[in-house]
Amino acid sequence: MNLLFVIAPERFRDEELDIPKRIFEEAGIGVDIASTAPGKCRGMLGVSAEASLAFDDVDPGDYAGIVIVGGTGSQDHLWGSGRLQALARAFFEQGRVVAAICLAPVVLARAGILAGRQATVYPSPEAVQEMERAGANLVNIPVVADMQVVTANGPGASSRFADMILTKLEC
Repeated sequence: MNLLFVIAPERFRDEELDIPKRIFEEAGIGVDIASTAPGKCRGMLGVSAEASLAFDDVDPGDYAGIVIVGGTGSQDHLWGSGRLQALARAFFEQGRVVAAICLAPVVLARAGILAGRQATVYPSPEAVQEMERAGANLVNIPVVADMQVVTANGPGASSRFADMILTKLEC
């Protein structure tokens, strides 16, 4: 089983990649990383990660789910990506796990898959406005699961976020 992580090319939140990635790998789950383009990506705290795929190279059929990492770079590089929104919709429509943490749940909101669903997000005014505009039912708790959609509100929830994804994957 494999999961696809999505990170911004710069200013992704380091812990939101590193902690879940380690938990999934310890559970025997393979992890690939995608970004706007293949290559080295830099986290907000200085961690570097190698994206092996661009969004256009991703086949959702190769993965059990998608995990979109937050951080300030997600607002600049991921929120407005029509290709990433289409990928999130494809994973959702195929019944696969769709997960996003911190500021990244806005991608799911813009993809149209949070209308009428419970979700959480890092409480920046712009993120909250985007989520409400998309019809998400915002819940102020660290991790929220609504069917196969998992959202979390920031780096402090990274472990619980990963654990909930494992539950949805039935590991």
